[in-house]
Amino acid sequence: MSEADGARTIAIVGSGHNALVAACYLARAGHRVEVLERDTVLGGAVSTVERFPGHQVDRGSSAHIMIRHTGIIEELELARFGLRYIDCDPWAFAPAPPGTELPPIVFHRDLDRTCASIAAACGERDAEAYRRFATVWGPRSVRVMRAFSGTATGGHLLKSFWGMDPREAAGATGRASGGALSREMMQSGDALLDSLFDSERLKAALAWFGAQSGPPMSEPGSAPMVGFAALMHILPPGRAVGGSGALSAALVERLQSDGGTVSAGDAVTALTRVGDGWQVRTESGRNVLADTVIAGCHILTTLNLLEQGGFDAGVLADWRRRIRVGPGIGMVVRAATTALPRYPGAESAESAHGLQLLVTDRRELRRAHGAALAGDLPPRPVVLAMSFSALDPSLAPAGEHQLTLWSQWHPYDLADGTSWSDHADREADRIIAEVDAHAPGFTDTVTQRYVQTPADLEREMGLLGGNVMHVEMSIDQMFMWRPLPELAGQRVPGAPGLYLTGASTHPGGGVSGASGRSAARLVESDSRPRRLFRPRR
Repeated sequence: MSEADGARTIAIVGSGHNALVAACYLARAGHRVEVLERDTVLGGAVSTVERFPGHQVDRGSSAHIMIRHTGIIEELELARFGLRYIDCDPWAFAPAPPGTELPPIVFHRDLDRTCASIAAACGERDAEAYRRFATVWGPRSVRVMRAFSGTATGGHLLKSFWGMDPREAAGATGRASGGALSREMMQSGDALLDSLFDSERLKAALAWFGAQSGPPMSEPGSAPMVGFAALMHILPPGRAVGGSGALSAALVERLQSDGGTVSAGDAVTALTRVGDGWQVRTESGRNVLADTVIAGCHILTTLNLLEQGGFDAGVLADWRRRIRVGPGIGMVVRAATTALPRYPGAESAESAHGLQLLVTDRRELRRAHGAALAGDLPPRPVVLAMSFSALDPSLAPAGEHQLTLWSQWHPYDLADGTSWSDHADREADRIIAEVDAHAPGFTDTVTQRYVQTPADLEREMGLLGGNVMHVEMSIDQMFMWRPLPELAGQRVPGAPGLYLTGASTHPGGGVSGASGRSAARLVESDSRPRRLFRPRR
């Protein structure tokens, strides 16, 4: 199947953004690449469809943070293929507690303006503490992002964090040590917040921002997720013009410009090792022969495809038992409205351009997470609102707006044995009411809505267990342990020529593309002929 020029035939399972990133790099390098997608919509969770007349609505992700820090957009020249971002500035907004007349907290890209807002809402001490936080954790977050942007090897991680100044973690004693620095990086997000700030409002907003990674900020190792807030003052979240799916659309165009192909609406049903290559069987009966396969689907889906192809059932069963998907993360309400939320004391230019963090006390987060662990609905939904039609009018008809209301935590399996279809509408009502509590009158502006429960997220986009991060983002399933130590190198033991990408692999969920680029680099490296001796130059 391979040719003397080194070009390989590569089949890529799934069209999530990581899979498409891998496809683009490999097609650009001259390989013959075909992407095989079960859905008729490309892009997986990074896709946009018309849910309501004239409304372009995201199916999954909405704000793009990490990929803007990886260099992938520039390396693949995606601007040439129509991709354009608008900065979310202000990047976040935290309203005052309902029933109070306190000013909101507005997180601008500009640090001085942010600190001024914090001073007005929380006091001068917290404003100065936030300035120190941003100054210290900005460079740290750049290094975390560097670690996220490459392979999960000890060498890469060491290189990413090498040279961090332990004096940053000297604390009140003034004594600098690497131990103090590593402790700060491995502590919980809540511990970091308690060590820095007095205001519970500020702590709650930053904890809710950090919890967008999945785990609660009470978990060890979650401090860097809070620390990512400092990175937003370097480059804020971006909104792709036309919807989140504009990124996937640009990747598909880039792929096709280099000769790659995409086959949609035909699910892969089995992966079988045949000779030195692979047979990829599809639902329609196609048998695609490839030198190399990159699986961009959920890791458990990949294991199922291997089982159908005759891979060792005992090994697969062991891997399945040890991979922890978790109870599920959340649900979404996509709403068409006649107006933006009107938060008391705030102009829409302050509140509508970024992430609306509708939490004023961390106890709300803790109750919701505890309920999900028990298989129960949250006592009170915790909501993140996004109204990107305020930035990009092309998303909705004139005079209308569109909101994404994301709520954590909602369990996939309900302890009382009921179905999500029994709860979807009532839970959507509660989520909308939560926005109304912070922005009175919001409920009356909602004209249409589309509800995505954890069960819907699994059915529509293959997000097993309703986990948008594929598998839990706890410290024991990150870096060189994601999803398991033996699979963290994005290769599958006993399956030469099969590579892994997507949220199941390092660096995990979120829109980064880094896993796709790493997979492409591995394929390229493994494809080069091995030489015993290098010729002299």
